[in-house]
Formats: sequence, C-alpha cells, structure tokens
Amino acid sequence: MKTARILLALPGLAALAYGIVLFLDYAAPAWPDSFTTLLWIGGGPIVNDAVFAPIAGVAGLLLARVLPQPWRGPMQVGAVLTAVLGFVAFPLLWRAYGVPPEPGLHDGNTWLGLLATLAVVWSAVLVVSVVRIVGVRRRAARKVRSHARS
Repeated sequence: MKTARILLALPGLAALAYGIVLFLDYAAPAWPDSFTTLLWIGGGPIVNDAVFAPIAGVAGLLLARVLPQPWRGPMQVGAVLTAVLGFVAFPLLWRAYGVPPEPGLHDGNTWLGLLATLAVVWSAVLVVSVVRIVGVRRRAARKVRSHARS
C-alpha cells in the first residue's frame, strides 16, 4: 500500500517541480514585476481558504440543521456548486482586464454566464428536491395503506 502511494505521488511531484521550473523561467528575468504574479498565484488558495470555504462550510452546516431531510442533500450540493462557480468566475468578475485574453473566454458576458449557470444549478436543486419529497410522500402513503389492509 505504501509503495502504491509513493508511485501515485511521484507524477504529481514531478508536475509540481516542472511547474516551479516554468515559473522561475518566467519570473527570474523580471523579478520586481513578477512579484505581483507570485501574489496572484498565491492569492487563489488564500481567497478560497479565507472566503469561499468558510462560507460554503457554514452554509452547509446551517442547511443540514435547518432543512427537512429531502431538501438537505440537493441544497448542500447547490451551495457547494455556487461557491465553486463563484471561485472560478471571481477573477473575471473582479478584474476583467487582469486576465490574459483566451479564445472564447472574453467574448461573452461573465455576469450573465454566471447567473445563467446558477439558475440552472438551482433549478436542478428545486426539481431534485421536489422529486425526493414526492417519493417520501408516496412511500409514506404506501406504508399507511399496507398497515390499513393488515
């Protein structure tokens, strides 16, 4: 088991080392200017750990304690997807000019895309929750009918 873990970790460590080499090739020639790039690379995990993860965790905890059972799972999935989508869209929503142009990325409205995606996510949450509620009620009705026949 330990050997398998080491063998699985080696490609990841090699990719990490290669990424560091590529970053140093990029950053070393223009060190004072590349400091902001270093902050940008480190900012993602910091923003995630300081903002998005606590919000998603607190929302999940509150949803688990407040909502009835059929709503819990879908609502928690919707909250996590909302946090992930917000994290992915954050650079373009915050500073659209700060991200290098990518084909197909800047030719759309980021706000509209995010809101449309969230509308689809929360519509699916609503549909799954209603289907689960109907299933729970049908099972309860069958149970009542089976006890009435006995």
